[in-house]
Amino acid sequence: MSTPVQSSAPILSSSLTVVGSINLDVTATAGRLPSPGETVGGGVLRQQPGGKGANQAVAAARLAGSSRMVGAVGQDDAGLNLITAMSGAGVDVQDIAKVDAATGTALVLVDGEGENQIVVCPGANGLVALDGVTFRDDEALLCQLEVDQDVVLEAARRAKGFFALNAAPAAPIIPELLERCDLVIVNETEYELIPALRNAPLVAVTYGGDGSAIFVDGERVAEAPAVRVTDIANTIGAGDAFCAALVLALQSGLEYGHALAVANAVGADAVRDASSQPALKPLEDYVEATRLPDATSSAATK
Repeated sequence: MSTPVQSSAPILSSSLTVVGSINLDVTATAGRLPSPGETVGGGVLRQQPGGKGANQAVAAARLAGSSRMVGAVGQDDAGLNLITAMSGAGVDVQDIAKVDAATGTALVLVDGEGENQIVVCPGANGLVALDGVTFRDDEALLCQLEVDQDVVLEAARRAKGFFALNAAPAAPIIPELLERCDLVIVNETEYELIPALRNAPLVAVTYGGDGSAIFVDGERVAEAPAVRVTDIANTIGAGDAFCAALVLALQSGLEYGHALAVANAVGADAVRDASSQPALKPLEDYVEATRLPDATSSAATK
């Protein structure tokens, strides 16, 4: 396991590679979400790039200038378009396989407040493999649980640098995988659903409007308040942007509280954007914007 160096000043960050899902998001936005068996009219339909893995890779590229994506798409127009979109955002797409399956698709319903309901059809994401993929010593690696957990475990075994897991969607984690994590990132619901995280060495938990916190061996050691947002457009990509930002911030040497504040600020910008892969400023801008004394809180909470 590799531990990020805690520092009050950022250092040059290592590169970030994401292993995970790539989806086409088919989104219907309406005034409210339907109840079971109910039809809600007046929706607006759009298609856009998505998938937790791709969202995190694009966010990392926009924050740090580049990133690498390891995943799979189908040999269809959707797959080609998704690869083109990622490449255009600065993601190295050489390790995205084109497999004999439909490109993964997410069916998303979003209400007027930005809340959402999602059904994911994995498709090609079920065929992600690490054949021929290598990882460097200076690479941070970020995974999620939208691809087969055995693939994630293999990535963790191969990782030579910092290994982070966004344990979403919530599922029981293979014990060896958890042991190999330098960082686990979850929201408060996932934290409750995965009891094994209580004793994990380093866990970041997001609490929506109540900010975020870091736990070391089950003890809450750092926290940062949420950034208030009134113009919410879409909450889907916010958690993914937070994950990419937090890993980059920690790998840049920021102390826990400051890194959380940076990630919170990135997530706040993400919800203002209707895209699941929102436009973001360079990481350095968020680092400077959150450097004020009242912008972070890294005091331990007993």
